[in-house]
Formats: sequence, structure tokens, C-alpha cells
Amino acid sequence: MTARLAPYGTWVSPVTTDLMTEAAVGLGGLTVDGSDVYWLETRPSEGGRATLLQRRRDGAIVERTPAPLYVGTRVHEYGGGAFAVQKGTIVFSDRRDGSVWLIEGEGAPRQIPTQPNCRYADFIFDPLHPRLLCIREDHRVTAAEPGVHVDTKATIVSLPLDASDKERVIVEGPDFLSSPRLSPDGKHLVFLSWDHPNMPWDWTRLHLAPMTLYGSITPAVILAGRDRESIVQPAFSPDGTLHFCSDRTGWWNLYVLRGDKILPVAPVEAEIGGPHWVFAQHYYAFLSDTRLIAAIVRNGIRTACIIENGTIEDLPLGQVLDCPQPLAFDDRVRGIGGGAEQELAFIATPPTAPPALKRAAHLHDSAPEILRVSAPPVIPEGSISIGEPIDYPSRGTIAHAFWYAPKNADYNAPEGTLPPLVVLSHGGPTSMTTNHFALAVQWWTSRGFGVVDVNYGGSTGYGRDYRRALDGQWGIVDVEDCRAAALHLAAKGLVDPQRLVIRGGSAGGFTTLAALTSTDTFKAGASLYGVADLMLLARDTHKFESRYLDGLVGPLPEAESLYAERSPINHIDRLACPVIFFQGEDDKTVPPNQAETMVAALEARHLPVAFYLFAGEGHGFRKAETQRRVLDLELGFYGRVFGFEPPGLSERVVIRDLPFPIS
Repeated sequence: MTARLAPYGTWVSPVTTDLMTEAAVGLGGLTVDGSDVYWLETRPSEGGRATLLQRRRDGAIVERTPAPLYVGTRVHEYGGGAFAVQKGTIVFSDRRDGSVWLIEGEGAPRQIPTQPNCRYADFIFDPLHPRLLCIREDHRVTAAEPGVHVDTKATIVSLPLDASDKERVIVEGPDFLSSPRLSPDGKHLVFLSWDHPNMPWDWTRLHLAPMTLYGSITPAVILAGRDRESIVQPAFSPDGTLHFCSDRTGWWNLYVLRGDKILPVAPVEAEIGGPHWVFAQHYYAFLSDTRLIAAIVRNGIRTACIIENGTIEDLPLGQVLDCPQPLAFDDRVRGIGGGAEQELAFIATPPTAPPALKRAAHLHDSAPEILRVSAPPVIPEGSISIGEPIDYPSRGTIAHAFWYAPKNADYNAPEGTLPPLVVLSHGGPTSMTTNHFALAVQWWTSRGFGVVDVNYGGSTGYGRDYRRALDGQWGIVDVEDCRAAALHLAAKGLVDPQRLVIRGGSAGGFTTLAALTSTDTFKAGASLYGVADLMLLARDTHKFESRYLDGLVGPLPEAESLYAERSPINHIDRLACPVIFFQGEDDKTVPPNQAETMVAALEARHLPVAFYLFAGEGHGFRKAETQRRVLDLELGFYGRVFGFEPPGLSERVVIRDLPFPIS
């Protein structure tokens, strides 16, 4: 079939809004219990509801939390660790109201009594008592000030599984707590803590406390974290040896406690570990022998490896979302050379196909079984754009990104034309992007856009020094790295320098708005629940992030003038291109007044602006209808700005005071 000739941006794409929102699901929260595999499936078609699925050893897949149950938690607002499974017993939190539920065997879910106006996460089962330990975030109000929430209090609590006991506080005091883990014999508890103004990727402490016969703890000692380091995922091996990840050398690596000494497991200039944005992340796991399996990040790409006797061996599983989880050891499965090998469950994130839940029959299985896919493989191979890692000069050093060329096997663009470029500025900002297959990227590339996904200074995956390049420099380093990426691609003749777009959500929305108000590089922008006023964010955001800006900008009130200087809202006079804003009405992380204030200022100056506020949406859009509208509206926005007509749009975007398209 001969490819058709059509301008960039007008190609008909196999990536439809229905595929993005109805057919696609999110896969995460992978957990293994014996030979059974559990995971969370997020369904935009059900309003973004997350439900727990179980794949049994016989291959049957069962949904364990039917609607309206919604597995999730809002502890720290970002959640994670919303369920746990042990020997067929399931505990989970319902995101709708914070209630905690128990499923025993094949029984129906029953609610566990918990405190009102509290949230729970990071559950573990106590091997010695009929109870759970978990993190509780207290949102109860004071009687003296009706409707006013106190500073949310973090505790580790026990929740009884029967009526013989009541909810009890086990640990309290620090501003934040996470990762309670019991030794296999139930006699020792480890946990992490940190205090304002630190974020958990700045400085955390690892505590160890002996448990009493009655389930309380004796005074805890600090095992690690007296000096500044970020510790994540403490865990006991089956023989009771404590492991954890720390960035004490400049890279998150694995460590082990032997006697009174902390020793590195396998030193490497790569990341085994990451920022604690959500609970219960898995960076490593214990196999049935003395080996460890881990997820290792090199140059922004996460793959699986085996660690044995201080050496690291890469596995042929490809890119992964989290660390693969070992299934119950089965010595009937024979590995290379006749030795017993371990089955694995993992979420694969290859660059050429949608994420999929897979089962590997052994560690070196190069053709694992697919158990579940996140989306049908509807994009022909010839239309898939693969992210190419690029390193480019910026601010006197080297920055990192992934470049996706426009690609659609059915279309060519007119000779002598160049594609528009969408610059993606990820959220966090202490987060990272990778080049795994994402429909959200293919949506643009298959329509004739180039995309560059930027790991600006401050991103994880490149060591602590790169991550800390953003300290005190938010709105400067990230903006320059995004700008430099666009100019680098334009200089190489890959994109049209007059059609450069920047977009981002949350912290990436701040980078977007900061770039639009401090440079003239970009000709349009899209902010999804992005930050416009740093002082508003510092006053209005939730506890977890309430001191985040101390490190990214500076402490208040000393740095108040710097907050004003960095806030895009105060530099509307520098903005000279159209912007579209998308915002959730119920967003607690970046409240709607951020977007509303920015839009009002743009309208007062008669600058081109579009604004869409979505009822029932929070920080990140979960409903299929919202996601569909955002996709069509943003695409239509760029079409109107740059003077082309994208086909198949279901809604025409409304842009106030748009005096052109740009030619």
C-alpha cells in the first residue's frame, strides 16, 4: 500500500481516544502469594476505579474486588501499598472513603473497624498475632475548630483481624513514617521515618525495634540515616537478614546488615532504588536460594538483574516496571545445566508493545508467558515510534531525554516540511521518564508530531548529583534542559523551530508555565493541573509536599521574594503564545485556584487561552470521559494555533482571544 501524503499533525492514527480510555487499562501493584499472582488494574472505563485481580496456579483469573469497591489509598495523597496478601487472605483500603477491608479465602469482603477520618496504607501481616500493621494518616478535626483539619499525624498502628483487640498505636513521633516490616519470626520491626523539611529522597532514617510478647515495641534504635542519606525498601530475607537500599554513595544501591556492620551487596554506579512517592515499591526481592533479583536503572532504563556473591548479572526479561516477583519455588522447573530455577511474575514495559503482566518459567526465560496486557496491540510495527536515548549539552553539562520521531506507515509529509515538536516535562519533579511503550506518546507520533521526553536535572535514574541539580533551582534547571532539548533537535533539522510545544502535568505543568514565561522558544503550551503560583502551592498543598519547596526553591519566609520571582503568575507580561489549561475540581495537591488565577490574568491581558475544569477529578485524570476530552481538546488546540485541521475530533476547542494561527 502506497503511503499517503499529508501534513504533519493531520495523519489518521490507529491510536484512538477509545483505545486510550476504554480498551487500555493500567497495570500495577504486582504481588505474589505462593503460586498466585495479584495485581491492580486501573480502568478508565469505570471512572478510573482500581480493582484487584488474582491469577491462580491453574491459570484462572478472578476479580476479587468487584464494583463499587475501589482499591486505593490517599495517604500522602499519592497512595501506594493499598493492599497486601498472605496465605490467601487479602487486606485492602477503599480509596473512596479510606475504609479497610478483609477477604479471607473465598469469602466476601468484610470491613475492618477503623478510626473515622483516617487513611491507611502499607499493610503487613503479623506472624505472631491476628492483626495487621500499617501506616495511618490521621485527618480528624479538632472540636474547637469545626471543619479545620489539624496537621495530619502519621503513626504505625495495629489493626485486629478479629474482635479480640482494638486499633493500637505502635509508633508515633516523626512527621512521616513508612515501610513497617516484621522479621520472619515476628520479633523485630523495622521502619523508616523522616521529618520536615526533608523529603524522603533527601534524608530518611532506618529504625529497628524489638517486639514484646504482647505486640508492642521496645525503644527503637537508628540503624542508618544518622547522616544525610535516602533509604528505601527495608526488608528481611527469609533467614531474617535485614536488607535495604541507600544512596549514601551517590547511587541507590543495596545494603545488608551483618552483625553490627552495614555492608554493600553489589556496588554499582546505577540505581537500585528510587524516590518514595508511593508506598510498597519493589526494587528487589529474595529468591528461594541466596540470590537476589533486582530492578536496576541505567541511563533512564529499568531492567532486571540477578545479584549473587557481589556480582550483577543482567536477565533477558527486557524492561520492567518494578522488580520481578518470585513465585513459590517449584523444583520441578529445571534451569540451565539442570539446576532448580525460580518462576517469576513481572510487568514488562518494552519500547515496542503495551505493558503486559508476564510469567517467566525460569530466570533466563527469553519468551515468558503473557498473562494480561494493558492494551490490545493495535498499532502496526511500522507505525511505532521507539524512544531513542539522547544526551545533549545544557547549562554547561549534559542532560538526558528520549527522542521519538513522527512515524505512521500510512503517511508521508510533504517534502521540505518539518514536524511540530511536543516537549514532555514530567511530574515530580523528582521522578523520571523512560522509553517504554506509552500510548500517550504514540498518540502524538502517529499523528505526525515529534516528541522529546526530558529527564531534566532533578530527575532520578542518573545518580544523586544529577537529582540534586534541582536543589534551589526549580524553574531554572528544568526549564533550561527542556529548552535545550527542543533547540538541540531543531538544530539537527529534525523538528520545526517555529512549532515547538511544551506540555506537562503537576510539577511538569510548573516547568511548562515557567518555560513559557521565561523564554521565547516555545510557541504553545499545555498545563495539566500545573503550578502557577509557588506561594499558593506552599500554603495550600497537603502535608507530604508542604515543605518540598524548601529544597526546590528555598525556605520561607526568607525566600519569599524568590518564590515571587519564580512564579509564572507574576510574569504574564513575558507570555506571548497560546496556553491551554486542564484542571481537576477536587485536586488537593495543586488546587484549582492555581489554574484559575493564571487564566484570569491571561484573560485580563487578552492573551490566547483555553481553560477546562473537570468536576469529580483530582490530581491526575481518572475518568475515561475526561481523558477523551483532554486528548481531543489538546490536539485541536495545537491544530488551531498552527493552522492545520486534525481529523476525527469530537469537540472543537474554545480559545479566547486567539488572533492567529502561527504560520
